[in-house]
Amino acid sequence: MADFTKYFLMIREDDPEGTAKDIIAYTLEKTKGQIDWDKSTMKAVIPSAHGNINHVCRVSDDKGHSIYIKQAGLETRISKDMTASIDRNTLESEMLILEDKWAPGMVPKIYFYDTTMYACGMEDCSDYEVMRDAMLKHRTFPKFAEQIAEFMARTLLLSSDIAMDHREKKKLVQKFITPDLCDITEKLVLMEPYLGADRNNVYAPNEDFVEKELYSDEKLHLAVSKLKFRFMTDAQSLLHGDLHTGSIFIKDDSIKVFDCEFGTYAPIGYDVGNIIANMIFAYDNGLAYGADEFCNWCLDTIEQIVDLFIEKWKGLYDEAVTEPMAKVNGFKEYYLAEILKDTAGYAGTELHRRTVGMANVVDVTTIEDEKKRLLAERINIFTGKDYILNQASFTNGKAFREAVIKAKDKALSV
Repeated sequence: MADFTKYFLMIREDDPEGTAKDIIAYTLEKTKGQIDWDKSTMKAVIPSAHGNINHVCRVSDDKGHSIYIKQAGLETRISKDMTASIDRNTLESEMLILEDKWAPGMVPKIYFYDTTMYACGMEDCSDYEVMRDAMLKHRTFPKFAEQIAEFMARTLLLSSDIAMDHREKKKLVQKFITPDLCDITEKLVLMEPYLGADRNNVYAPNEDFVEKELYSDEKLHLAVSKLKFRFMTDAQSLLHGDLHTGSIFIKDDSIKVFDCEFGTYAPIGYDVGNIIANMIFAYDNGLAYGADEFCNWCLDTIEQIVDLFIEKWKGLYDEAVTEPMAKVNGFKEYYLAEILKDTAGYAGTELHRRTVGMANVVDVTTIEDEKKRLLAERINIFTGKDYILNQASFTNGKAFREAVIKAKDKALSV
């Protein structure tokens, strides 16, 4: 039997039988008293597709019990050149526990986390669907805007100096600042898409366009440099840090937000902007395949997310505010205006990095027709530039929506 008192990589894609044996033994040990497993029918299977950072395995039995085991490796799955602190699953587990406190039921339950094996046991959400996968089938979710706005308003405001004791908040800042993962964001999102890094993934027919619009635009570079330094220095709230449709389990009446391994203290608008950008990627795909009803829903949802976030933020602010100076007349409006500026700016950087950076998005890369993919990429680039260069103009959901339509018209004319 494996020795779980010393670290080793249990989840090995090249050894499914050995993985199953180790993971089943590990799961039985760690969930004793929590789950009454049928040992004779237990199986452990590595999903065909999972994240870029950690290793994942699903454990189940014929009695209907199931759990996901997530383990950190010494390297990230996406690249051996990328390092990330091996205790990242501990931090992610602790973050999910906090988020479940702030937004109950909107994240997967954590059964345990293990600081020796750098692993955790997480609720199996197989009765949900990964949102990105569902939207690639052009499915719509009318309640999503309300759900994600609620999640963001609660987790982002309640983890900030607006609501928290400042000393307790500073302890969380110290805990959740992860230099290795922050470095990935600072390079992959907030630098390399603009400086022409060797590991960028630029669609060959679009190279000249990218050179002109992203690599050679010094005004854009200045605006992004400000966003980068804001991300590095403004520990505003505890972010998910990689809030996209591939990190959301969804069904008609609920969502579960997961994969917060990039969680850190940084500007609130980074999370809000990321989800806006990923709704635009879904729109791109719908446009390429003539899914007009789906595209309209994407645009409606972008507008609703922003407006509902504003509404929920304002209401929760009045309920949760504890900082006396945050009660000064006019401060709430100032604070929210700054969040909306950041939302636009970071929505722009997410649009750009997923279009030309190292980690492209399948909504766009699976578009088979060259002209339609070019159109999608140019919509992303034009919309992103508008958001970044005109941040103060984006004060409501309608403005965010109209930028996409304007960018589409501009892209069609190129």
